[in-house]
Amino acid sequence: GKLDKKKKGTFGPPPGKKMLVFIDDLNMPFKEEYGAQPPIEILRQMFIQTPFGFGWYDRKGWEFRQLVDIRMLAAMCPPGAGKNDITDRYSRHFNLLFVTPFDDESLARIFTTVVNKFLAVMSRDVAGSA
Repeated sequence: GKLDKKKKGTFGPPPGKKMLVFIDDLNMPFKEEYGAQPPIEILRQMFIQTPFGFGWYDRKGWEFRQLVDIRMLAAMCPPGAGKNDITDRYSRHFNLLFVTPFDDESLARIFTTVVNKFLAVMSRDVAGSA
């Protein structure tokens, strides 16, 4: 959604709310000649604490745009096969969580349990036909 203008140069979600920005495949941008990933560098700038707060500078008037009540959540696969490694300079702003891949037996058990729990609340004719 859109951000509301809180006061001059300050933007955020509507009053009393917080915004969560989800970025999928964070490590997709290609590295340029010097190893930087420009889309990631733009996102990284939001995490940098300036004397004015967190945000970006407007390219037209060079005014600072402060962003408030916004949280970032990102997901990415391990580097390789078209996915690049992200810089330590950027990853230090996140709490990292690593998940090992599941084997087929574990996945089957997880999804069977979820489906059985979901079908348990339905009538027997519906659950029996599934």
